[in-house]
Amino acid sequence: MTLIHATCVAIDGAGVLLRGPSGAGKSDLALRLIDEGAALVADDYCHVTVADGRLIATAPAAIAGRMEVRGQGIVAMPIAADATIAVVIDLMPAKDIERLPDSTTCVLDGVTVPHVCIDAAAPSAAARVRLAVRTATHSDKINS
Repeated sequence: MTLIHATCVAIDGAGVLLRGPSGAGKSDLALRLIDEGAALVADDYCHVTVADGRLIATAPAAIAGRMEVRGQGIVAMPIAADATIAVVIDLMPAKDIERLPDSTTCVLDGVTVPHVCIDAAAPSAAARVRLAVRTATHSDKINS
């Protein structure tokens, strides 16, 4: 089991690992996603375990069901007990994000997973996360 500085939410059961330094907007973006129907798995730190070639995220017991909301403090939140990580999102300023990245995957604990960089402050950040989940889970159907 690995402890990762990240926030994790589940969107339609698919785990989204939001990584970034303190102040990058992990909890804020997670709160926007939760407001749109996602479930909190863990805020600020996640336990990640490899099971059957998949990465499973859970909350450390000390912070399970709690989320830091800037200006409001630590608040209780309903949670998903765990989630299989479908996509890793690195949060960074838009100026640091490649327009056409060479790679759209990363490796965590020996498991390759889809990876996207997003500016958490962008108005489209939550929509970009949902698009990354649809792309990673192949659930976006394009009719032509």
